[in-house]
Amino acid sequence: MTMPSGWAGGNSTVFSNAGTAKAWVNFNGTGTVAIRASFNVSSITDAGTGNYVVNFTTAMVDSNYFTTVAMQPGAVLNPSIPLLRVDGSGFYSTTQVSVGTWNQNAASLSDTALVCVAVFR
Repeated sequence: MTMPSGWAGGNSTVFSNAGTAKAWVNFNGTGTVAIRASFNVSSITDAGTGNYVVNFTTAMVDSNYFTTVAMQPGAVLNPSIPLLRVDGSGFYSTTQVSVGTWNQNAASLSDTALVCVAVFR
């Protein structure tokens, strides 16, 4: 495979305009929700089973940011997927973003032991 010009030899100029994370968090989403490590996240709100609100320490300049969610997958017979909640029951604002963890087999939200969220702008 031929790499695009500028990628070979560790040249990082291709990524010079890439954004950096404006906020990120790694937290325990079961039992008492607890932050393990974070940047620009003041707290996590447990908004019910499998539903969490990430609260920013410093607000975003607007709500036109990119959010990604990762989580520890469930067992093979009980797979789970991360969700970004942007419907009427969730938030996507300058001060917080709502995320969830979905159990495919149960067709419902379910708590997950490891949830990671990153925000880029």
